[in-house]
Amino acid sequence: MSRQKLLPGALFVTALLAAGSAQAGEIIVDQHNKTFVVDGNKVEAITISVGDTVRFRNDDPFFHNIFSLSDLKTFDLGSFPKGQSKTITFEKAGMVEVECAIHPEMYMEVTIK
Repeated sequence: MSRQKLLPGALFVTALLAAGSAQAGEIIVDQHNKTFVVDGNKVEAITISVGDTVRFRNDDPFFHNIFSLSDLKTFDLGSFPKGQSKTITFEKAGMVEVECAIHPEMYMEVTIK
């Protein structure tokens, strides 16, 4: 086969990969007044898509430590101060409980579809 015959197929695969990665999004969840906040509103639950990344951004004058012990996605982002953020990507559908190890009143459910 010549390169000319392979090129259209290679372009098709590249287009599919680019389209798939373009669908994944990033959701910003702030920590403010010891609560989880999205777009300025306190939230206790959010729904995202498989492959989305959640950016946890600390807007409080003290440290937060975001973690989950859920079977679907276990993680511990460690302690981080005001102005810093940490991200986590959710690769599977289901529900994940998210908490702050420093402030036990902070709780949020992330539903991944």
